[in-house]
Amino acid sequence: MNRYFKLIFVFVFFLLTSCEKDTEGISFLTEFPVLKMKGDEYFTLAKGGSYTEPGVTAKEGETDLTVTESGTVNTAVAGVYIKGYSAVNKDGYSATTKRFVVVYSTDAGAAANNLSGKYARSTNSVLAEWIKLAPGVYKVVNPGGAPGATLTVIAFNPTGFVIDIPNQVSSDGSETSSDLEDYSAMPKTYKWKIVNPGYGPAVRTFNKQ
Repeated sequence: MNRYFKLIFVFVFFLLTSCEKDTEGISFLTEFPVLKMKGDEYFTLAKGGSYTEPGVTAKEGETDLTVTESGTVNTAVAGVYIKGYSAVNKDGYSATTKRFVVVYSTDAGAAANNLSGKYARSTNSVLAEWIKLAPGVYKVVNPGGAPGATLTVIAFNPTGFVIDIPNQVSSDGSETSSDLEDYSAMPKTYKWKIVNPGYGPAVRTFNKQ
């Protein structure tokens, strides 16, 4: 019996000393970086305007952290640009966030439109929601009318009732755009194909609710 006890003691001692070596220099408690964005997540400006970075702050508890920025904005070209922000705490844990900067070019006719609202996909009645951010600029939640989807993109209405999802990195980090758009019955009905790795090739029809 003593022999077994000694073996167990040696085994436990070995585990404890191994853990001590493996965790040497690592904090058992860590506060993850908390990033706070100044300004809006979706920042809009007219083509040719100037972009002033609102900034992001980061803290580890009460300690200020350095924020690293990535991404550029070309205000001479209409499109959707991503600004990325990250910070790392003393234990090497990081946190990130991003801002969508939308540069738009819209004529007077499109600027007067308001395409906001909910549109039901014809095959399943799942809703796509359009939210106006600026003249001719809309945030579209679930543009493909997929059950349970939360994909969010920016759609442009640059002239008349023309609609388009320009190629962009969408809310989930995937590359998304639209194709084969039919806006002849806008603002009541429209059709488009969602170009995204998670979507099929079907042209989807939506009707205003």
